[in-house]
Amino acid sequence: MKNSNFISKNMKKKEIVEFRLGELFSGPGGIALGAKYAQIETENKIYKIKHAWATDYDTDTCDTYRSNICPHNPESVVCEDIRKLDFKRLEKISKIDALAFGFPCNDFSVVGEQKGINGNYGPLYSYGVKALKYFKPNWFLAENVGGLKNSNEGKTFNIILQEFYDAGYSVYPHLYKFNKYGVPQARQRIIIIGIKKDFSINFKVPSSNPFNDINVSCKNAIEIPPIKETHKNNELTKQSKAVIERLKYIKPGENAFTAGIPDHLRLNIRGARISQIYKRLDPEKPAYTLTGSGGGGTHMYHWKENRALTNRERARLQTFVKAA
Repeated sequence: MKNSNFISKNMKKKEIVEFRLGELFSGPGGIALGAKYAQIETENKIYKIKHAWATDYDTDTCDTYRSNICPHNPESVVCEDIRKLDFKRLEKISKIDALAFGFPCNDFSVVGEQKGINGNYGPLYSYGVKALKYFKPNWFLAENVGGLKNSNEGKTFNIILQEFYDAGYSVYPHLYKFNKYGVPQARQRIIIIGIKKDFSINFKVPSSNPFNDINVSCKNAIEIPPIKETHKNNELTKQSKAVIERLKYIKPGENAFTAGIPDHLRLNIRGARISQIYKRLDPEKPAYTLTGSGGGGTHMYHWKENRALTNRERARLQTFVKAA
């Protein structure tokens, strides 16, 4: 113990370098939470990311962000439609060193009409470009679905990368398979890192090797440690009698179209059949991609119990919580 005290007193205190982060399309704080815990330590310095401001258009989303990310600085979250927002409002809150934006994916997702850059949401990436030109951060992170790469035969992706480049940044896009990085979910997303061209810094895709021994099964994520029934956001959803009966015939990993379901319980759907409809999780594998629950059997279903997952269980799969 004496040696330990001697060492701690004589250790040189490391310089802390903080990047002030601004966010567009912030959502409830998924990126912000990751940024909050991110830290790189060198021999002389500790690099961290600090929340500066965020903006989104949904009131409940902004309230959730404030509660979890910046409860002591609620004014730093501006709730407004990005198409009407004056960037001067954000600039008055704080200057930024970095910008993050997961621009809306609705028009690029394979689950949808895939209107791409010509849809209602596709063009919203351009506000990220405008923000880069206005705030001139040292670096940025942009995120979207894997389908972005193939939208409009790849033309949309090239246009977006070119606009980021023209805004003054070297860009490093990569398709990440999150289950390779310790996430219990088979989620694939394109993450684009941009660094100012005048910096002699190259970005390298992080290795997934340190995560090789992590158990990414959905069963492990949900059950270890156990979730108490009384825990917040762990209320069971109500299932109709027909849904309960249907789920009895669906085995782990199967969905409403691959399972041997009696005719009177089958879904009367023509055309495209989305694989996630009434799909049970396979307990020994990562969960399939968790999406915004829009009804119609897309709530994600337990591998054993005849019910949809609770919000707390979904949060486990998103790695929003470490325990409880």
